[in-house]
Amino acid sequence: MTAGRICTREVDLVDQNESVQVAAERMNSRNVGTLIVLDEESHPIGMLTDRDLALRVVGKGRDAIETTVCDIMTRFPYNISEDTSIEAALTKMRSGGFRRLPVVDREGKLLGVLTLDDILELLCEEFTEIGKLIQKESPASLAQL
Repeated sequence: MTAGRICTREVDLVDQNESVQVAAERMNSRNVGTLIVLDEESHPIGMLTDRDLALRVVGKGRDAIETTVCDIMTRFPYNISEDTSIEAALTKMRSGGFRRLPVVDREGKLLGVLTLDDILELLCEEFTEIGKLIQKESPASLAQL
């Protein structure tokens, strides 16, 4: 399974020159915790998370209207290719302490975002299917045949 197959394709964006107040309102209205900043060619150049807002704005007493996204965003976030395996994506997440990774195509253009939640959902589905198989192949089930 690859990152491109399970990533979220509908990604919320933010302009790096917008105020963090506008960005926070967008996060709230869309019920998301991450906004991606793109350059003119749709390459991810930054990421803004709800944690960034809490720690870099509220935690430092900054003015949310005067502070721009580029002042606090994570610049040049680690990206993964759409062909990256889920195992490799998890390794990158663990090693960097990331919960979200932009997924890019061969030209480095944004395709989606892979989140830890996406991976956990996939694993839950897989474990459910394994559980059904084990139930079906149990001695009690086989004895009823």
